[in-house]
Amino acid sequence: MTDLTSPSVYRADSAGFFGDFGGAELPPFLVEPIAEVAAAYERASQDTEFQDQLQSLLAKYVGRPSLLYFAENLTAHLGGARVYLKREDLNHTGAHKINHCLGEALLAKRMGKTKVIAETGAGQHGVALATAAALVGLECEIHMGAIDVEKQHPNVVRMELLGAKVVAVQEGGRSLKEAVDSAFGVYAASPDEYFFAIGSVVGPHPYPSMVRDFQSVVGREARQQILEAEGRLPDALVAAVGGGSNALGLFDAFLTDEAVRIIGVEPAGEGLDGDRHAATMTLGSPGTLHGMRTKVLQQEDGSPSPVHSIASGLDYPGVGPQHAHLERIGRVEYVSVTDEETLGAFQTLSRVEGIIPALESSHALAHVVKLAPELPADAILIANLSGRGDKDVDFVAERLRGA
Repeated sequence: MTDLTSPSVYRADSAGFFGDFGGAELPPFLVEPIAEVAAAYERASQDTEFQDQLQSLLAKYVGRPSLLYFAENLTAHLGGARVYLKREDLNHTGAHKINHCLGEALLAKRMGKTKVIAETGAGQHGVALATAAALVGLECEIHMGAIDVEKQHPNVVRMELLGAKVVAVQEGGRSLKEAVDSAFGVYAASPDEYFFAIGSVVGPHPYPSMVRDFQSVVGREARQQILEAEGRLPDALVAAVGGGSNALGLFDAFLTDEAVRIIGVEPAGEGLDGDRHAATMTLGSPGTLHGMRTKVLQQEDGSPSPVHSIASGLDYPGVGPQHAHLERIGRVEYVSVTDEETLGAFQTLSRVEGIIPALESSHALAHVVKLAPELPADAILIANLSGRGDKDVDFVAERLRGA
């Protein structure tokens, strides 16, 4: 029986596996470049100068610690549990993504790279990486599905203003999965000059662990803040899951606390009975995607299935391998919410608290809307508000007009 209170249960082995998931399944010509990233990160993680530089930037540039906000109006509106929001939307660039992008940009500079390259869905990772690259003096190239380029136009403009080259990917479904494929292809051709800055806890080892580590500041802060505010740990945590970086950022500091219920929320899209969803944890099966062994939504021939979510940042047919492991050992619950439920939560928080959330974060909020009334009034619930909704307002307005 797995000891869920043991920290080692939640760390990858030397080959990057979380139980049966993870690893680095790569073509031979990428084995050495990715191994160099792993070695460089291992050295940096033990280097106090690197860590001090990163912590200084998180405090003085990003604006950390982010607030843990008691949503008094939302709590009263829903009834039941006391709802707290971890306000990653208040970070510089407007989402949690800046946390790991600064770490990756600093690591790229340390390795002597001249360019960073990445994929983006909603554009928040692209904006954060372009910001970090500008700060440390690196060139930046962002690959983005053509559908998302149109849907998230304000973030495209922001990336370009920051000096990034934005590549609109026209192949396949023209969304996040294709953006990853496109960026990875460019990186594979020139790994000596590029650092591939993966935008979530996905991909080959060391990326799932490295991005989680950079994001773990979210949970460490939330743990200290809730103890100061309430004198005890929360009863439940809720966060959206696509690749899963914001979720693991919050969850990591609480994993060994068995009394804390942990819930990841993924996109049911237009419903789980069709194919217009991205519910990998709910309906996926073990497979290989983008250099990792994880759960994947896949077709009979093993190729990734087309996916859909109202939130571009969750529009992905896989998930971080640690999430697949956490589900298998029974530590984290995974549920799904539909596009319509997400839109409803987006409007509720906007009107009740005066906070416009990202559509990605609104998935977590949609589950909070269901869960909070089921819990007693003395229960404490923390939801990760992973990003702000500026990027989504035009799309949401158009969607509501057409409703």
